[in-house]
Amino acid sequence: MALFSSATQRVPPVSEVPKHVAVIMDGNGRWARKRFLPRIAGHKRGVETVRDIVKQCIELKVGYLTLFAFSSENWRRPPEEVSFLMSLFMEALKREVSKLHQNNIKLIMIGDRSRFDASLIEKIEASEQLTANNTGLVLTIAANYGGRWDILQAVTKMQKAEPELAGAYDETHLTPYLSMSYAPEPDLFIRTGGEKRISNFLLWQLAYTELYFTDTLWPDFNESAFNAAIQSYQQRERRFGRTSEQLSESPR
Repeated sequence: MALFSSATQRVPPVSEVPKHVAVIMDGNGRWARKRFLPRIAGHKRGVETVRDIVKQCIELKVGYLTLFAFSSENWRRPPEEVSFLMSLFMEALKREVSKLHQNNIKLIMIGDRSRFDASLIEKIEASEQLTANNTGLVLTIAANYGGRWDILQAVTKMQKAEPELAGAYDETHLTPYLSMSYAPEPDLFIRTGGEKRISNFLLWQLAYTELYFTDTLWPDFNESAFNAAIQSYQQRERRFGRTSEQLSESPR
């Protein structure tokens, strides 16, 4: 049984501050090129931005923050960049997880771990175990993740667990097997870097999410830029299939 229902099944409560923010952190390489630096310098600076955004989410009482760190398509990048990203991932876990734990943050990693080195998988699992009982912000990192992969793996698990329902499956049967069944669907999706697409990220979960695109490159995505995204969200009319008139008849 899923902890949270889908917006396509039931109208969720709407709050002034989004309960769940999902982010594609785009623009690290371009940030570095503008400064005549190697692309890896942008990725390093991007880690600092993650730290800042986590702090802001805690201050604003955002319950869930999901960051797209590495897609299943990112393996197509130059081998040296992929290698660096894997090492940066490991270093970030070593350096940051104890701080996350001290701040009562729960860390969860989603995605296909089969292509990761054994040492990285071990560190991921140890990090999740350390923070498993924390009750503050839930920080999800999507690594080697793809929305289609997520749906397919959920279908496979559902069919294996409930074969007697073949031919009669519905959303409520599938949802518990999705990677993020532990979280409400995102209220706000942010993509930095100027691109206006969701790039195979949380395809199922973004059905009724408010989308926000900004030209700001991820390393420059500071407190002011994040607040602008929140303010944009607050100006949206979240109808979930209803009319504006229906909304005016009931409290937001």
